[in-house]
Amino acid sequence: MRRRDLLISGMAASLAMPALAGAPTLQDAAREAFIYTLPMVEVARVRTRILGAGLPPGRFFPQRALATPDARTVTTPNNDTIYATAFIDLSAGPATLTLPPLAGRYASLAIMDMVSDNIAVLGTRTTGQDGGVFTLVGPDAAASPGAIRSPTPWVWALARVVVNGPEDLAAAQAVLAQVKAAASPAGHYAAGADRNGPWADYFRAANALLLENPPPATDLGVLRRMAPLGLGSPGFDPARFSAQDAAAIAAGVDQARQLVKSAGFGGRQVGGWIFQASDTGAFFQDYLGRARVAVGGLAALPPAEAMYLTAVPPGGGGQFNGDHLWRLRFGKGMTPPVDAFWSLTLYEDPPEGGHYLTRNPLNRYAIGDRTPGLVMGSDGALDIWISRTDPGGPKSANWLPAPAKGPFTLVLRAYLPQPRLLSETYTPPSVEEL
Repeated sequence: MRRRDLLISGMAASLAMPALAGAPTLQDAAREAFIYTLPMVEVARVRTRILGAGLPPGRFFPQRALATPDARTVTTPNNDTIYATAFIDLSAGPATLTLPPLAGRYASLAIMDMVSDNIAVLGTRTTGQDGGVFTLVGPDAAASPGAIRSPTPWVWALARVVVNGPEDLAAAQAVLAQVKAAASPAGHYAAGADRNGPWADYFRAANALLLENPPPATDLGVLRRMAPLGLGSPGFDPARFSAQDAAAIAAGVDQARQLVKSAGFGGRQVGGWIFQASDTGAFFQDYLGRARVAVGGLAALPPAEAMYLTAVPPGGGGQFNGDHLWRLRFGKGMTPPVDAFWSLTLYEDPPEGGHYLTRNPLNRYAIGDRTPGLVMGSDGALDIWISRTDPGGPKSANWLPAPAKGPFTLVLRAYLPQPRLLSETYTPPSVEEL
């Protein structure tokens, strides 16, 4: 029996278990199932947008410019790198990935399974500057030594290449254009669903995705807790539930939505920042953390590759808004310790959720170590000024514009963080209200 068959059999057996004393209720099962499947549903939504636009699977499609406020496919996009994305179906055979020489710049190629765990990250940190050719295989395929195995038949490959200022865009594009994939033709793929839509539509999509990408044996515990819902069966039909059962399922989904609403990369707060959880990008059985990142920062990299720190407003409550003038002050020599680059990005927070770049008169969405024209203080400090309107005078050069209305989020990115940042012994200064 093939490995995938074992996984399907294991899932079917777990879902067919008889109810025991203390077994989960239907409401419990719905809550667990929503949290467990949310990352897969979100990744599938991205896949549907990419492939549904007529772009064939198994090929990379490079981004021509840095992200702008029009970039709404993935929440919390960076404004430091240009991307190339590919969805690859490994069910018909292996794929070959080519990473070119990187010409001294930062680049990475993240290979994610359908639940958003990073299987491997190729590039500057791991494979070096010389590039290479790599083999990617599915969960039940024979593989030669050194091949990268995906636990799901479909993978999402996402390349990032840093842009070191406006004049560097063409050179970065030239590197990104050489990131290649060669794969067998793809088969049918399941669609995602709106996580805020009707629960019946959501679970239909989740069920199809579970059949397409069978869970591993290490998820058997959560599958048993989901069992009363009946997911994982070709015959799953939300219409079979009574009105009372449907109300219980809706209640469980509402609970799950509240739990994942606390979205972002968050682990613990240190000073004025929430450091990302240590398992970001490789979540395994941290299903709630994985779901929260799927909502607040889908496709996040592991901490060794990049750290994501979210600013906490003074007082620890509420949200940032553009009605005030805010300052982030890095003393001389106190910018984030990195081996690649750092940046502070501002995101508007729309009512429907997510974090997106905001339109502003400067078309400036981030400030970092590659931002041209920044003015240092006479003491060597770097002050970043954040407000809705131009702070004026010498502050204008270091102005990061806030949205015209509504709250915003500040995310500090540190690519290839040094050990004192990884260990949280370095803490950025807090954002101040002036």
